[in-house]
Amino acid sequence: MPEVQPIPEGYHTVTPSLTVNDAAAAIDFYKRAFGAAELSRAMAPDGRRVFHADVRIGNSIVMLNDEFPEMGGKPGPKGLGGSPVALYVYVEDADALFKQAVEAGAEVAMPINDMFWGDRQGAVTDPFGFTWSIATRKENVSEDERRRRVEAMSQGT
Repeated sequence: MPEVQPIPEGYHTVTPSLTVNDAAAAIDFYKRAFGAAELSRAMAPDGRRVFHADVRIGNSIVMLNDEFPEMGGKPGPKGLGGSPVALYVYVEDADALFKQAVEAGAEVAMPINDMFWGDRQGAVTDPFGFTWSIATRKENVSEDERRRRVEAMSQGT
C-alpha cells in the first residue's frame, strides 16, 4: 500500500468546502459555468442529498455537500440570506469564463473591468448564493503605483 501523504495529491493547503441546498444541482451548474470536473460523490443514506463531493475547477479542488441540519450542520448561503465568503478564481481569459458563467445562470454581481491592482476582474453570484470573482492578471503593479492609483480613485481622477 502506498505511503499516506499528509496533504492528498491534487489538494492545496486551503480547500474550500461549500454547503449548499441541492449539491447535485450545484455540481451540474459548476460543470457548465466553470468547466468543473466531478471527482467523487458520496450520497447520504436518504439517497437524495450529497454527503460529500469533490470537483476540480482548474487546478483546484472544491468540496461540496448538501445541508444537514439534523446533524448540526449550518445552512448554505440561501438559508442565511447570502454569504460573506467569495471565491477568487484566476484564469487565462476572465472575459470568456465570466460570459460562460452568466450564460450558465450566474447573476452579474460586478461587471468585468480592469482593476487598479492589475487584474481584469468581475464577479458573479451562483444560483446557490456564492459569489465568484473571476480574474486574469493583466499587469504587474508595484506597491507605489497601486497606492497612487487608489489615491487617484479616491480623488475622482
